[in-house]
Amino acid sequence: MSFGVPNRSSRVRQLIKGPRPEAVPALVGRACALVGLLDVAAGVFPRFRHSRMHTMAEVLPGALGPFAAALSLSAGVLLLLLAHGLKRSKRRAWRAAVALLPAGAVAQFTYRHSLVGALISVALLVPLLRHRDQFAALPDPRSRWRALANFVLMGAGSLGLGLVIVNAHPRRMVGDPSLADRLTHVLYGLFGFEGPVDYQGNTSWTVAFSLGALGLLTAITTVYLAFRPEHPAARLTEEDEVRLRALLAKHGRRDSLGHFALRRDKAVVFSPSGKAAVTYRVVSGVMLASGDPIGDVEAWPGAIERFMDEARAHSWTPAVMGCSETGGEVWTRETGLDALELGDEAVVDVADFSLAGRAMRNVRQMVKRIERAGYETRVRRVRDLGEGELERIRRAAEDWRGTDTERGFSMALGRIGDPTDGDCLIATAHKADVEPGPYGDLKAILHFVPWGPDGASLDLMRRDRSADPGMNELLIVAALQAAPKFDIARVSLNFAMFRSALARGEKIGAGPVLRAWRGLLVFLSRWFQIESLYKFNAKFQPRWEPRFVVYRASADLPRIGFAAMQAEGFVNLALPLPRFLRGRTSAARACAHRVAERTVADRDVRAA
Repeated sequence: MSFGVPNRSSRVRQLIKGPRPEAVPALVGRACALVGLLDVAAGVFPRFRHSRMHTMAEVLPGALGPFAAALSLSAGVLLLLLAHGLKRSKRRAWRAAVALLPAGAVAQFTYRHSLVGALISVALLVPLLRHRDQFAALPDPRSRWRALANFVLMGAGSLGLGLVIVNAHPRRMVGDPSLADRLTHVLYGLFGFEGPVDYQGNTSWTVAFSLGALGLLTAITTVYLAFRPEHPAARLTEEDEVRLRALLAKHGRRDSLGHFALRRDKAVVFSPSGKAAVTYRVVSGVMLASGDPIGDVEAWPGAIERFMDEARAHSWTPAVMGCSETGGEVWTRETGLDALELGDEAVVDVADFSLAGRAMRNVRQMVKRIERAGYETRVRRVRDLGEGELERIRRAAEDWRGTDTERGFSMALGRIGDPTDGDCLIATAHKADVEPGPYGDLKAILHFVPWGPDGASLDLMRRDRSADPGMNELLIVAALQAAPKFDIARVSLNFAMFRSALARGEKIGAGPVLRAWRGLLVFLSRWFQIESLYKFNAKFQPRWEPRFVVYRASADLPRIGFAAMQAEGFVNLALPLPRFLRGRTSAARACAHRVAERTVADRDVRAA
């Protein structure tokens, strides 16, 4: 299901449409990348210099001597690095390109006395200066860890390109040096020293200058990233959290994902009236919101407009994951974006839930079997637990996570037992063993966050891997049966991605396209548990509430999907830290975010 409502006028579309890339930045970015590639090829491959393509490359910055080869290579690499920033209208990329192109033009005219080459550089400079107002995007949130990432990536790239440079002159090479000698020559050359490989004529100088240019570029970019002003990623401040909690107290029952807006690794924008807000996180250039806006529906447009203004100011791609049908209608009406059905949320009405009947036979038999095995359950508010038991639950949830990466974003709170989350529910399973484990008789944990005054939304499910299968079913049933005691009338379970496709694809009469789509989803379930989540949720006979992804253009969907996988923890591009540094990093983050323990919710469910 998809829907989209056109804007009321082209002026309104221009005002709030968002950071759609303009034609000039996109074309300039592509031209910059093309010039960079030709410069790199002209500086590396000797045969390329005497080909027809070289006739084009001759008029670009760089000459054919040792100095010019290094200059061509340096200019090419820098232009390639700047191309993406120019496409995203980044102001700092524009400044760097404006400084680099005249320098290349001067070098072109000085070394080759080529007026045409200088004019080509000036020709690319003209649209940059003429349309400078379109290159006004602010820099992305960043930290000095980017310097380490740049050193590793640029170092690896320079090493690979250096091997290409060393091997690009086979006829000029003296003897037949081994791969180890060639690699040693590259490593020495990156630091400005002569290596064991020798060439005839001026080729040794050309290779040496090219390798030295690569090493210098790696050093300069790393030093720049290390010493530039740090702009850490925005996070939820204490004031923001207080304002969000006030909005949730009035309007929290509208959306089951509302309480997850209190994750402290999200940023927030408020409507001008302060009666609505949108929380988000920026991942790989995607401004990713989750769920519906918080607050009064009438104030949603103001918060959405602020969200789009922020995305446009930084040239971020706007997207919303998991909004409701009402939220999708407001987003598409106010912004001109499109919406696509992503899946369904399983919601159980407590008054209608019962273990009786044939449909619940499997769940009923599993629960009875586990209870006969000696397990007991307890359902309590977080504020009713002692600090010692909470600490034990936190450590157990961390150790039972089951994955190296911490998962959760759109339907995960990211903490357990915080003093501000006293209304959360914790359901625990216990079994007295002959030899108690490190967490006593604790065997499984379910954590629920409030969904208004009369609802609860499942946050995380963790269990001891040595416990009997069926712990999750046992605790969900226990929570549903205990819900009336806490005045809870509805419980939101897990989100089933592409649930309708899985359900329709297995029915009689399903067409070949639908069956093929279902087959692909079943195949992907080996890694992402798409089918198992759907079948697990279906055990409890819930009602299904559709959830949508809101996006700007179909071409943005792969990028949005990849950013969502990063946010949820399925893809981790961060450099792994040594284990002795992880504790310090966690402690610093806990202090900054006011989190007692670093525990990020994991929404994965493993079917028994």
